[in-house]
Amino acid sequence: MSFDSLEDAVEVGDEGPRITVEDISRETFVRYAGASGDFNPLHYDDEHVRNADYEGVFGQGMFVAGIVSRVVTQWFGIEGVSTFDIRFVEKVLPEETIHAFGVVEEVQEAPDATTIELALTAETDEGTELATGTATVTLGESNL
Repeated sequence: MSFDSLEDAVEVGDEGPRITVEDISRETFVRYAGASGDFNPLHYDDEHVRNADYEGVFGQGMFVAGIVSRVVTQWFGIEGVSTFDIRFVEKVLPEETIHAFGVVEEVQEAPDATTIELALTAETDEGTELATGTATVTLGESNL
């Protein structure tokens, strides 16, 4: 997203785009494993999962992080992102839907740039929190 001026950018409490990924499947986890190189059998092998005392396969944490990161990049682009932190809270399971969103927590204005602190969340349709995080974005003359 581009802004005509720094003043038009954002205010504390503004909400960014909501990213929704519906009906996640075991195949989604396998495809992500192929793309990321994370072939931990907890994400696709029922016998391994049972032997590890889990109820069933679950998605990679970084799969969820990737969805959350789309909130930031669709809102501001990638150029000004200086930090992105994520904390995994719960496992994402097959057939769930993930909703990721962000809220502006702080805006620091300077003569040549504005720094924006974001609070980020990923949750299921039922409201189960999957991950929380933060991101810092700097908007300046070079990325307006």
